[in-house]
Amino acid sequence: MNGGSGMMTMGRRAVLGGFLTAGALALPGCATMGRPSYTDIVENLLMLSSQRAFARLTQPDGFWDSQVARINLPVLFGRPGSVAEKVFRSPLFKEKLQHELNRVAEDGARVAAPLVYDAVRRLTVTDALALLRGGDTSATSFLRQSMASGLVNAMIPELDRVMRVAEDPILNTAVNALTGVNMADAAHALALEADNAIWYEIGAQEAEIRAHPESTNDASLIAALRAAKAL
Repeated sequence: MNGGSGMMTMGRRAVLGGFLTAGALALPGCATMGRPSYTDIVENLLMLSSQRAFARLTQPDGFWDSQVARINLPVLFGRPGSVAEKVFRSPLFKEKLQHELNRVAEDGARVAAPLVYDAVRRLTVTDALALLRGGDTSATSFLRQSMASGLVNAMIPELDRVMRVAEDPILNTAVNALTGVNMADAAHALALEADNAIWYEIGAQEAEIRAHPESTNDASLIAALRAAKAL
């Protein structure tokens, strides 16, 4: 019985492995005999994950309403000081400031989105199969590593501009209460938080697609993810 079961398991893996090698239906842009490669499937997974993430984050209160992407007050606003301590003593003030920063982050996400899409298209994957068979957010982690601090650097100027133009009294009060801190510093601190939040949301969307690939209506991606999970 054990031997037969082992042979059945090996046979099942061979069939699934052959399926992944051959591919199911063609992904858009695939050039190899109309069959998707592992890299094509990873690219498609990442593109769908990032598109879903940015569609959510760029909506009004997109960051604020997200279970994984809501931004906490940056450490910058926790600096000690007599004036700052008085200003930040109010929980209501802190909540309003946090909400405003989450709102401003939406503009950062609009700048980040095309950069992520372009990075997905240009991504060089050395072991795509490992990413498909990896954890729930393995592809997102790989993409984030490849982009390093690219999103942070791109978002800082836009966040700085938006924060200055907005002239929000809560934000201005918070920044003015901090000794030696200006709006550019606040923009930098927010960009770091927004970067984390964006990747958390993309990762959450990747995990959701892996758990429910049928939601994509993409036959190739559905079949490949199910087969990779079974291997």
